[in-house]
Amino acid sequence: MGAGGRMSDPSEGKNILERVPIDPPFTLSDLKKAIPAHCFERSVIRSSYYVVHDLIVAYVFYFLANTYIPLLPTPWAYLAWPVYWFCQASILTGLWVIGHECGHHAFSDYQLIDDAVGFVLHSALYTPYFSWKYSHRNHHANTNSLDNDEVYIPKRKAKVAVYSKLLNNPPGRVFTLVFRLTLGFPLYLLTNISGKKYGRFANHFDPLSPIFTKRERIQVVISDIGILAVLYATKLLVEAKGAAWVTSMYLIPVLGVHMFFVLITYLHHTHLSLPHYDSTEWNWIRGALSTIDRDFGFLNRVFHDVTHTHVLHHLISYIPHYHAKEARDAIKPVLGEFYKIDRTPIFKAMWREAKECIYIEPDEDSEHKGTYWYHKM
Repeated sequence: MGAGGRMSDPSEGKNILERVPIDPPFTLSDLKKAIPAHCFERSVIRSSYYVVHDLIVAYVFYFLANTYIPLLPTPWAYLAWPVYWFCQASILTGLWVIGHECGHHAFSDYQLIDDAVGFVLHSALYTPYFSWKYSHRNHHANTNSLDNDEVYIPKRKAKVAVYSKLLNNPPGRVFTLVFRLTLGFPLYLLTNISGKKYGRFANHFDPLSPIFTKRERIQVVISDIGILAVLYATKLLVEAKGAAWVTSMYLIPVLGVHMFFVLITYLHHTHLSLPHYDSTEWNWIRGALSTIDRDFGFLNRVFHDVTHTHVLHHLISYIPHYHAKEARDAIKPVLGEFYKIDRTPIFKAMWREAKECIYIEPDEDSEHKGTYWYHKM
């Protein structure tokens, strides 16, 4: 995955690991003015088309797997199942992205429709819609703030755990990546691992969790009810079809969705060129600019372009995905060297970030003591 050496704008001709500047000469208003007005328009009909499209494709994958894989000789079946899991997880990730878009009120002009669609899509993919919507909103409001960001908060050198040092080798990195991809999202939801440190235990299912405000608690309960309903439906499916069938047809693809989500967001927020800030130097636009676009090759389209329009998304999150590429291209001239896209093949990039981005520290000779950069051991 990834487009290799393809270059389409001047920013790609530079050293991709070169640090981005930290003081933008433009404002958010300047960026909005550069975007065509129609890019801000949300169409419930057009957005719904993508939901229906993805559901049809997901059903086709299900029908083919359920009908034909059991008929294959055993060796071929062992090869066919991973193909189905990859394809189904990919298209379901597209649906998850649309649910995420609903949480940003980018699906339609009607908040009730957005929340209803997002609730159904995310619940079916074992994501508590409102709970994650609110914590994700906090992430957008505090991106790359070491004190207030909600997730992907790197450690300073002195706080790097002993086990991280022991795992700082090729086998250890393989283990770390596999652990992060498979268990990272469930553990984040359940235990707030890698999230903001609160005064007490926090998770996404407790309406009294410090992640949420008082007015958000009832919707956290609704999210829990959605997950419980899907768990009950899964139980009924197991009773009717068997655990092996449910696992193969549904649960493994859903795990694949979670893995894709973690991979995408990890690569968006982990890069040697990106700064983090403490409270002495953080401001909103500095944080919003401290992300990077990635190229997932043909999966960009399957994922509704969320992979390579992430910089735009952190600046203006309510632009629907079908306008995102046009809006991104419109602000590139304004962003200049503040915009970066890394087209390094995904597996190579994943390995590089796991190896190089271990802890953060400010530069000793810099006047910006509240600006932190990634380092390796």
